[in-house]
Amino acid sequence: MSSDQEKSVIIRFAGDSGDGVQLLGSQFLKTSAESKENFLTFPDFPAEIRAPAGTTFGVSAYQLQVGGIHIASPGDKADVLVAFNPAALITNLQYVKESGLILVNEDTFTERNLSKAGYDKNPLVDGSLGLFQMIRLPISSQVGEALKDSDLSKSEIERTKNFWALGLISWMFDRNIDSLTEWINNKFKNNNISNANIKTLEAGYSYGDIHEIEQKIPKLYTSKGAFDAGTYTAIKGSDAMAYGLAAAVEITNIPILFCSYPITPASPVLHSLAKHKDLGVETFQAEDEIAAICSAIGASYAGILGVTSSSGPGIALKTEAMGLALSAELPLVIINSQRGGPSTGLPTKTEQSDLNQAIYGRNGDAPIPVIASSSPSDNFYTAIEAVQIAIKYMTPVLLLTDGYIANASEPWMIPSINDIPKLDLVTNTSTEHTSQAKAFERNSETLARTWIKPGTPNEMYRTGGLEKDVLTGNISYDPANHQAMTDLRFKKIACLQQDLPEQKLSRNNGSKNLILSWGSTYGVIQETLNTCENLNADHLHLRHIYPLPANFTELVQCYEKILVPELNQGQLAKYIQAETSREVISFSKVTGQPFTVDEIKERIVGLEGTK
Repeated sequence: MSSDQEKSVIIRFAGDSGDGVQLLGSQFLKTSAESKENFLTFPDFPAEIRAPAGTTFGVSAYQLQVGGIHIASPGDKADVLVAFNPAALITNLQYVKESGLILVNEDTFTERNLSKAGYDKNPLVDGSLGLFQMIRLPISSQVGEALKDSDLSKSEIERTKNFWALGLISWMFDRNIDSLTEWINNKFKNNNISNANIKTLEAGYSYGDIHEIEQKIPKLYTSKGAFDAGTYTAIKGSDAMAYGLAAAVEITNIPILFCSYPITPASPVLHSLAKHKDLGVETFQAEDEIAAICSAIGASYAGILGVTSSSGPGIALKTEAMGLALSAELPLVIINSQRGGPSTGLPTKTEQSDLNQAIYGRNGDAPIPVIASSSPSDNFYTAIEAVQIAIKYMTPVLLLTDGYIANASEPWMIPSINDIPKLDLVTNTSTEHTSQAKAFERNSETLARTWIKPGTPNEMYRTGGLEKDVLTGNISYDPANHQAMTDLRFKKIACLQQDLPEQKLSRNNGSKNLILSWGSTYGVIQETLNTCENLNADHLHLRHIYPLPANFTELVQCYEKILVPELNQGQLAKYIQAETSREVISFSKVTGQPFTVDEIKERIVGLEGTK
């Protein structure tokens, strides 16, 4: 790499699960934010809680693209790789650019560790890394020297090496480490641990200073970002989702009970909300997935909004209860942080694998609105919208995000709660009917029934999973009534469709080719179109998947070719073909990794030769 100022740089950290790679990446991210640089991250970690040290299946990685340009993806291949051991090097070399800079902890390249990683020869000396710039760093030795007078054990000293690397990388990118020192003091209450981490952080920083004279380690600079005026923070997708739910409480004035059972990668939303009970959302960790959604439904019946969250396998367990909420006409938000499947699948890897499950995955005719988030910060806004739809239409709502969005971070300008439109709740006030019939009076615009809180004087009513009379809500087995109730459920979706904003193009170049996307593919497609010249394509990104916006079919009919990139086997492509009778070109990927700019670019270029 050149030491001149770069528009953006892609950095990747890799090591054992116990090497603190995720912590290293997230704290370097903090210095990037303080330097007013744009960024987007991609934490990439294994499913094993703690795989045997030095093995390839236990490698954890953290990649980020940082710089002054508009950044919408974590980047393709890394300009800089920091590898803590041979396993980290062999598994991540494929993600480094040719002539990229590799920093390795040479102390770990022992015969035993090389064998564990699958190396026959030491790559640091056999010439196999000739296509890259390589810097061999005695990280473990340097950490030991820095803490030689410490009272810490050998293993405790070794665990501080991520801070040594953080210090060196901070020096390389001209970052101030004062805020890191402050964070360490606040994070680690044990003075010995705090002091040791600060010492190794400073030792890594000083190492860069010392070796700059030898030109062994380059200084790297990136341009500053251009941000609108406001207060910014680095927001993680799961935290944005939590804050969105809290904001929904504020703008609807309706409390939320968040009921969940731990599952990767959905658990961080529960963790975030549990730490912020002051935000107005109560949390409940249930004993299993079914108990979680049934508790949320109970909350909604009681007059507060129930929200539940899971990933694909857990959503499968919740499906019968979704039908209960639909039949009882209760508001409910179901958040699905998708991962690779089926079954246990790839718990820590991203995939858009549950679209069919969201649209169709219930018994009987059970239409439930489906919306999807497009980025970490967008989780905030989709959470609010899901709550508003659920309450306004008295229906369950499925909100799709995925492992990449949940774990990634990006800059976010904190909005004012006053700038978020409040939901105008319409309640029926008729006194002409019995309390049972009044509970099933319907708003003429939304077909939503009246939401009566149990205990309201003279308004006792019953509901449940058995089919109800369309007028009174009493149990009914009448054939014509079941037809009427089924029709009503679909009419409610049609009412929502008319209420959705008109679908607009994300990029309009006047092309005859259209890139159609949903979910987490938004960023990489935008970055491809913004950074690669002369790409002949417009872009349309879907937030509202079921129902589709009313003008969607008309909008896509004018395109000759429609390319649908998605991290599954073509689920959106098949759905769009069924809904619009338009032939589309499916571009699928199910590797557990997001699309890259190069992959999207190559496929767009290939449209010219596609019939």
